[in-house]
Amino acid sequence: MRRIAALLLFALFCAGPSQAAPLAAPRPVVFSDADRAQLDRVSAYLNSIRTMKGGFVQIGPDGQVDQGTFALAKPGRIRFEYAPPTPTLIVSDGSTVAVENTKLKTVDRYPLGDTPLDLILGDTIDLAHNRAVVGVERQQDALVIRARSNTNRTQSNITLTFSQPELELRQWTVIDNQGLSTTVALRDAQAGAAVPGSLFVIPDRNPFTHKVIE
Repeated sequence: MRRIAALLLFALFCAGPSQAAPLAAPRPVVFSDADRAQLDRVSAYLNSIRTMKGGFVQIGPDGQVDQGTFALAKPGRIRFEYAPPTPTLIVSDGSTVAVENTKLKTVDRYPLGDTPLDLILGDTIDLAHNRAVVGVERQQDALVIRARSNTNRTQSNITLTFSQPELELRQWTVIDNQGLSTTVALRDAQAGAAVPGSLFVIPDRNPFTHKVIE
């Protein structure tokens, strides 16, 4: 269950830095004028979204399918609630990401700053100058942006897919440190939807069950 939750948020826990010694940060990518124009276009689209809600379908590396609902409110707040029987709730309040096991009644907390969520949740997004972004690929009916989860990686491990010609975030795919991929597809997404702030309150459980990971 915990691996399912981790894979959802851009490999929040398993696609970060490995345990090996850190590598020198790779050089920034130099984009062509055409690529920069596309990145600016996507940045403007993402900046136009302040709130959104809808459903999601997640396909794990073993073919397991999970689904649920999501809501986001910028900057930095997001909620992913899995449908039963998966007992998982993921909430970010803008500074902390919490993963709750509703069956075991435990809550694990992670610093939001240690995640690559700013790719879509930042208050002001500028993908053309974001060192995490490493590539742009134009397809017939899609625009694909490749990024990495941290600046020590030399290759992308996060892929964001947008529809074309009218931009809309459709899905993302994550490759973890073991080379396993997970895809999360959004469905019935409603930008600008009313999203109550109460959705982003981190669940309060017995303090002895809390696990803070730094």
